[in-house]
Parts: sequence; C-alpha cells; structure tokens
Amino acid sequence: MHLHFGYTYVFNTKVYADEMTVSNRGSMTRITPTTPPITRRRAATRDRLVGAAQEVFAERGFHGASVEDICERAQFTRGAFYSNFSSKDELVVEIAARYSERLLAGIAEIAERDDLDLAQIVDAVLEVWTSDRREREMWFLLHTEFTLYTIRDRPVGRSWARQQAGVRKSLAALIDQICARRGLALDVGSEQIARVAMALFSSGTSQHLLEPRAIADGALGSTFLPLILQAVAHPLA
Repeated sequence: MHLHFGYTYVFNTKVYADEMTVSNRGSMTRITPTTPPITRRRAATRDRLVGAAQEVFAERGFHGASVEDICERAQFTRGAFYSNFSSKDELVVEIAARYSERLLAGIAEIAERDDLDLAQIVDAVLEVWTSDRREREMWFLLHTEFTLYTIRDRPVGRSWARQQAGVRKSLAALIDQICARRGLALDVGSEQIARVAMALFSSGTSQHLLEPRAIADGALGSTFLPLILQAVAHPLA
C-alpha cells in the first residue's frame, strides 16, 4: 500500500473546504482561494515567505509577528505576500501542511518495513519526529499558540480542526497498514490510536522543553505508546 501526501497548494487538498473563514484584524473575512497555477517563480516566492514566517514566528510568536515583519524578513512587499496568502492564518495552515507532509512521508517509509516489531516501529517513528530538533521545537510553539487562538476564534477553529483531522486520518491509515502487514487487529479505532500518539508526542515535547533534565526527549512516547499498542492489538483469528 502506497500513500501519497500532496500539499502543493494548501487548498488543493481534501483537508480543506473551498472556502476558509479566518479572523483578520478583529473582523471576519471569507477566504476564497482561486488556486492559480503554481509557476516556479510563484513557488519560490511562497517558499521564501514560508521560511521567513517560520523564523519570525519562532522569534516573536504568532501574535507578535506582523505581515510587515514577515515581508521584511523575506525581502518582499506586502503585495507579494497578499498575492500568495490572504492572512497570517492561511500562512500557518500552509506551514502545518508542509510540516505534516514531511512527517507523514517519513512514517510511511517505516510502515513499509516488515523487519520491525511494534516497539521498534515506535522508536523509528520517534526518530522521524525528533530528527530536526530546532524545527520541531519551533513548530511545537507555533502549533500550540495557533491552536489556543483557534479555540477562542471558532470560525478559524473549524478550519484548523479540518486540517488536524486530515493529518490524523493519514496517520490512522498508516497505523492500519502497519497492523495489516503484521496480521494484527485493533480493539479500538486506528484514529483513536492516532489521537493518543499525537497527544503523547505533543505533551512529551512540552514537558521536555520545560524540564529537559527531568524527562528525556521522546521519553513519554517511547515508554507508553508500545504498552498501549500491546494492550489494544491482537493477532487476527
């Protein structure tokens, strides 16, 4: 089974509706993407804006960073920004799509292997998860801040929930693939396992960043996820 994760244009996926409602300077704005052709020049512009945004968000946070800050870092005008992204909200969703795509692609490679047991699979996934420490910490902080923002702003929250659901469903499909290749059945839905795994990794990152000497990076996931899988997975009859 081969899975493809494509986010060439963030709204050109099943994760998002054709329209996304966001908050723009306190007022509600309806984003209606036109999905124009992505030329090499346009793709390069988007890449530079995304890279600049990641740096600025890491330094100042989502709310502390302005569109002007991002444009200055990328050395583009506001016009270049708004010809590619309608708001900071849409830019964060693009960053999320790219980060998730890389993570899921790495897990998909692990899912194809038949030489690993469940504990080894968890360790391999953790290696993918922790491979770029700086990027992961940067993304964790942005993800946490943006999630809190979307909880308070329900229209944006609905769009963010759809993005997260898309990632979760892709991860659940990989869990199903891993179990099928090993002749295992789950007592609970694979999407619930995906939720638990994401919660463990996220909470583990938070606790490691707060108390790096008290809890090793990835320790929660590597310790408890294999136990959970052993409890809910059993051989097919």
